[in-house]
This record gives sequence, C-alpha cells and structure tokens, in this order.
Amino acid sequence: MLIKLIIVFLLFYIVFSLFKALFCMLKSDAAANSMSHYLGRRVLFSAIVLMIILLAMLFGIITPNSNPYTVG
Repeated sequence: MLIKLIIVFLLFYIVFSLFKALFCMLKSDAAANSMSHYLGRRVLFSAIVLMIILLAMLFGIITPNSNPYTVG
C-alpha cells in the first residue's frame, strides 16, 4: 500500500511540475528557472515512477490486472 501511495504522490508532483513549466513559459521571466528545468524534472520523475512500478511488479509487491478475455 505504501508503494501505491508513493506512486500517487509522484504522479501529482509530475502534474504540478508540468503546470509550473506552463506558467514559466507564459511569464517568460529571465530571473526565474527556465521551462526546461521543470520539464526535465517531470521526465526524471516519470522515469522514477516507471522504475518503481517495474520493480514492484518484479518483486511481487503489486500485481497487474489479469487479461479480461481469458476464460477461467
């Protein structure tokens, strides 16, 4: 359950970082962080979420849904 909570918080941070990049793009202030800073952070945390999901599936912490088309 803790893994799922961590993944949800990271996904919220990814969306927050995307909106920070949007506001940075619209404001275009030279003194503030650039838009690529926030977009790079979003890509980094997206890769971290993907690795957490893959590792949790590998170790059996989370299980994917079964195929709905199989009989049994």
